[in-house]
Amino acid sequence: MKGLFNMNIKALVAEFVGTFWLVLGGCGAAILAADFGLGANGSSFGIGFLGVSFAFGLTVVTGAYALGHVSGGHFNPAVTLGLVAGGRFELKNAPGYIGAQVLGGIIGAAAIYGIASGKDGWEIGEGAGAFASNGYDEFSPGGYTLAAAFLVEVVLTAIFLIVIMGSTAKKAAPAMGGLAIGLTLTLIHLISIPVTNTSVNPARSTSQAIFAGGDQLGQLWLFWIAPIIGAAIGASIHRFVIGDAEDLLVAAEAA
Repeated sequence: MKGLFNMNIKALVAEFVGTFWLVLGGCGAAILAADFGLGANGSSFGIGFLGVSFAFGLTVVTGAYALGHVSGGHFNPAVTLGLVAGGRFELKNAPGYIGAQVLGGIIGAAAIYGIASGKDGWEIGEGAGAFASNGYDEFSPGGYTLAAAFLVEVVLTAIFLIVIMGSTAKKAAPAMGGLAIGLTLTLIHLISIPVTNTSVNPARSTSQAIFAGGDQLGQLWLFWIAPIIGAAIGASIHRFVIGDAEDLLVAAEAA
């Protein structure tokens, strides 16, 4: 029992640290480095949407290899619940994981705020993308509707879970799993930053909405519901159509 308790604590700390790193690295890149002024010739001086997309992907790649062996490297409530639906994770452990992820995200956002507020004249701002927040309608970077935002978050989170479950299956190449998952998150951002500023992760959305303000908090419901629905769909497709029974948690316990 003592060993199990220690293992759970380590897993929760790993999920906290991994989500903290995802928010600090991904959202931090968006806030601090995406576009921080103009060069001498008037050109934009920053990493842009492409750089932000890779920043999010790199946080997952590095987090997966550093922490995945401790907790599984979820760093995302939708991933945790998707893996429950996919038969890869126990429901009883999900609340602790989700709590650690949300807390890690909030602390990550607080760290970004502390860094950014050290620049003279910096402020969070208002409207679409404020403090790397997610949104639809007037809070969508490209002015996309609620329906479009809901659809893109469902579809892309479903694909994300299919990749996660496929790349971590017993027959997959284990050393490549973290890279495949991180590159998938990069591609997801390349597709959907203009639509919702990309969530597919309720913890990431919550952390930024808290600092961005009431308008973004009012739209936060979508960035919980849509990714969770998408994760359940993707995980179920893999579990019942694509995957092998040997990858299910019950099979592992029986062995």
